[in-house]
Amino acid sequence: MQHNWSRYVRWIIAFLVACTAIGLFFGEPLYGLTVGLLVYLWWTLAQAKRLYHWFGNPGGSDEAPQSVGLWGDIFDGLHKLHQTHLRTQDRLRAQINRVQESTNAMRDGVIMTDSRGAMEWWNGSAEHLLGFRRGSDQGQFIHNLIRNPAFKAYFDSRDYREPLDLNSPARPHIRLQIQISLFGDDDRLIVAKDVTRLYQLEQMRRDFVGNVSHEMRTPLTVISGYLETLVDNADDLPPKWRRAINTMAQQSSRMEALITDLILLSKIETGEQSVSDAVTDVQAMINQICHDAKALSGEQGHEFNVNISERHLLRGDESQLRSAFSNLIFNAVKYTPAGGQITITWNTDRDGAHLSVKDTGIGIDPVHIPRLTERFYRADPSRHKETGGTGLGLAIVKHVLLNHDGRLEIRSHIGDGSEFICHFPRERLAEKLPETAS
Repeated sequence: MQHNWSRYVRWIIAFLVACTAIGLFFGEPLYGLTVGLLVYLWWTLAQAKRLYHWFGNPGGSDEAPQSVGLWGDIFDGLHKLHQTHLRTQDRLRAQINRVQESTNAMRDGVIMTDSRGAMEWWNGSAEHLLGFRRGSDQGQFIHNLIRNPAFKAYFDSRDYREPLDLNSPARPHIRLQIQISLFGDDDRLIVAKDVTRLYQLEQMRRDFVGNVSHEMRTPLTVISGYLETLVDNADDLPPKWRRAINTMAQQSSRMEALITDLILLSKIETGEQSVSDAVTDVQAMINQICHDAKALSGEQGHEFNVNISERHLLRGDESQLRSAFSNLIFNAVKYTPAGGQITITWNTDRDGAHLSVKDTGIGIDPVHIPRLTERFYRADPSRHKETGGTGLGLAIVKHVLLNHDGRLEIRSHIGDGSEFICHFPRERLAEKLPETAS
């Protein structure tokens, strides 16, 4: 390229020298130089015009204008760049078409929007699941088409760690799970998955557990009543029957506790037990639960340390919060050896309120922590008979916190005890108890 440029400059100089020599031959060297410069200017403008017309009609001809010298190299270089650009454009278009075809083959709805929510593209499944129309919805804001306050809040929150479940705006019988991902210049990729079957199965499971639990309560109450009568009169029974009756009475009590927890969990999950915005005095509640926990500890002599901050008023359902807090504190008693320490701390900061229940018990292997809130999951099944728990306590805690916009954090290692922390958002804190009518 440098060689071509030098040769081109030499040609220009040679041309101007020749024009000057011709002018000198006629006694007017300046005129000869001027004519040479005018000819060179006309040549340059003519090539610029050809370039301009070629740029103005790039699809008219695949061949570049023919020329010599520097302009010939420019035309050839631009022609090569143009051909490379066309090949790249065709390749990208083919890739985009392939991506769109594969996305259209998906059963999940896929939508692309800009940062404000203006719809740019969506696949065929999104039209079926959400009722979008290809012709008229292009450029519309998605929250104008999915008119659900929960979706609008989810879209604007920018916190997409957990998906959002809602009914389809076009087909209310379809249950959708919405997941949003950020990409590009704060744009959104929205995936809508049909989870109707899973939702119906989960609803059937909840109904079954709730109905069976209710139906079992009455006959179990009768059985427990007769067993209590037999236990009270065990001295009148043959010795070989006493142990059997005492064991049946213990297992009957465990079954009653299990059914009670199942009914409570079912009510919390199905929304049958609504969450009120009443103001709860956390300090009074924790003090009462600790009093019951000391009675549960009995002769084991656990040491209880309670630290409550000044802001101890929380908006929420008192019965649900009591169930969650008592489960955590009673679990600490059950899994802490005699003489161990149990520390209950309530503190607030700019992020909200936090209840910590920390013990010096046996601890939990971190591999089990992600599954601890599952129903009936136990990190150490061998301790099932020793603790006498139902396996539903942490599941109840998780759902209570979800109903109160909170989350559960678990920290534990084998031999180092455990710490369960309930985090509540700042909006749940209250300044004072409501005045009661006199």
